[in-house]
Amino acid sequence: MKRETVSGLILAGGLGSRMGGVDKGLVELAGRPMVAHVLARLQPQVGRVLINANRNADVYAGFGLPVLADRLGGFVGPLAGLDAALNGDADAGEWVLTCPCDSPFLPLDLAARMLDAALAAGVDVAMASALGQYEPVFLLANRRAGAALARYLAEGGRKIDRWVLGEQHVVVDFSDCPEAFSNINTPDELARHAPD
Repeated sequence: MKRETVSGLILAGGLGSRMGGVDKGLVELAGRPMVAHVLARLQPQVGRVLINANRNADVYAGFGLPVLADRLGGFVGPLAGLDAALNGDADAGEWVLTCPCDSPFLPLDLAARMLDAALAAGVDVAMASALGQYEPVFLLANRRAGAALARYLAEGGRKIDRWVLGEQHVVVDFSDCPEAFSNINTPDELARHAPD
């Protein structure tokens, strides 16, 4: 895998409504913001990392990474972050791999497996799954898919898997490590994952 062809995009642009409206990427787990855990696992896998954030951009910029806001207003969801990377001004490169800021256990071989599968299938979009369930926020897209994504969003589309399934795509099975996709959406989940 040519990891330099892949940019990692940490999705931190949501409202965190199930966490009481706080910015989930900045919520601490084991003494560090969750986004720092995601960054530590993602950064070695890719050529560069970007952060998609619509709040606290200055705090996220403190990680020394480019911060992209959605091009679309109204907190329309994770696909808006991918749209900002593929169709915005950022130099995101050929491939963009999205990971949510509240999934601090993501696979250490996520980028390699996603890119290998996309290249082998000759497609521009790859989506993770585990134990028969889609993990749509773990998504790899080629820049060539940007125009189709922009159209989907302009037409009111918001669901990631619906967009993916409408494109030439491959689903990449991570059933060997389903726990890697655990995310922390609520205070209770945060407490369960906190170290003793």
